[in-house]
Amino acid sequence: MPPPCRVAVVGAGAAGLATTKALLDAGIEPVTYEKGDRPGGLWARDNASGLSPAYASLHLNTSKGRTEFADHPMPAHWPDYPSADLIAGYLADYSDTYGVTEHLRFGTTVTRVERDEDGHGWTVTTETGGGTESGEHVDAVVVANGHNWDPRLPEPAYPGTFDGTQTHAHDYRTAEAFRDRRVLVVGMGNSAMDIAVDASYVARGPVLLSARHGVHIIPKYLFGRPSDATGAALAALPWRVRQRLAETILRLAVGTPQSYGLPAPAGGLFQNHPTISDTILHRLTHGEVAARPGIARLDGDQVTFTDGTTAGVDVIVWATGYWVTIPFLSARWLGDDAERLPLYQRVFHLQDPSLAFVGLMQSTGAALPVVEAQAKLVAAHLSGGYALPTAREQRLAVDRALRAAVDRWGDRRPAMRIDFDSYVAGIPREIAAGRARLRRGARPFTPAGTHRSTV
Repeated sequence: MPPPCRVAVVGAGAAGLATTKALLDAGIEPVTYEKGDRPGGLWARDNASGLSPAYASLHLNTSKGRTEFADHPMPAHWPDYPSADLIAGYLADYSDTYGVTEHLRFGTTVTRVERDEDGHGWTVTTETGGGTESGEHVDAVVVANGHNWDPRLPEPAYPGTFDGTQTHAHDYRTAEAFRDRRVLVVGMGNSAMDIAVDASYVARGPVLLSARHGVHIIPKYLFGRPSDATGAALAALPWRVRQRLAETILRLAVGTPQSYGLPAPAGGLFQNHPTISDTILHRLTHGEVAARPGIARLDGDQVTFTDGTTAGVDVIVWATGYWVTIPFLSARWLGDDAERLPLYQRVFHLQDPSLAFVGLMQSTGAALPVVEAQAKLVAAHLSGGYALPTAREQRLAVDRALRAAVDRWGDRRPAMRIDFDSYVAGIPREIAAGRARLRRGARPFTPAGTHRSTV
């Protein structure tokens, strides 16, 4: 009998947990490395990894019915939009329920992942808290380290200097840090809106909300139901038809961002990621948050905006997103830019499908059902129950997907973009197609053989 397939999973957030479970379900031996001290990844507030951006007021921006794992529904009595702490507990329960936790190596940082010279597997080098490095041989590697943990600041930096406090949204925890201070939040994403709202209850004067480009703002409820449930009802329609219908519904329900003093959205709904918030519009209409255009320059405690107005500011919060960072892989595998890495089905590396990625995507909806589907695809491949198409067919499929993404989303991370509903529905069809390829004689994945550890 050949040795069982052994797979390294990097990260124990939602993507890593779903992958570990799927591998176990398929009879594959996983070893899952986690820098922090518990499962849950970015949802685990104050995780020892130091990577979690979760703050006290954080809640889901997608409803529980559209966010939960298919294999592990959220409790019926939970609110439609659970808190981050509830989600962290949910992920820990998922890990315990399905026997995942015993396969997690906490306090372990992956420093290098390298293909063995003989081409028979991979060596994963890790470092523990004591600084001891060790290498471990595996048949395949699944990268599930997330991409919302490496703070991205404006580049190039704005002209001038600022004498006050500057912080990134990643480091925000509670609004107490803003008490009696003049606060400027830069950005229009979900975190920017949450932080601006939180700060508006304790700050000195209105919180300023600055952005060069606008976004669509969607309330959490439309017609008495979670707003993403309305989107699900339109999922079968072409996205441009969905866009027109949804924009009409949104305009009738809450008006346009411009009517609240915010800049016009830079693109249509379902093209640029919308912001989900019930509270920001309320605070804007009450004058507790004040919209400002982009920043022109900084000068001491004064900020000059592109419309020529100035304001005194004590704290700037940069809610300007994150880099996609995979520090343990070399440029051989990532190319010049991890955001543009071509992957078949947003999962399999085109050069070597024993290197897979779960969660390296940007979804129009929730992340958990996507990573659960990706995890099952990976497990089907590594268990020999699914065959990939030919290398040429994979490349053609990736190129088609990229052209469609650029047409829809432009040049903002097009390689990473997926449409939530069509993607989640498409993965089971892809698994079935892979089984059909096997029946036609395609070769399945086979494990490399002997496993070893080195120190």
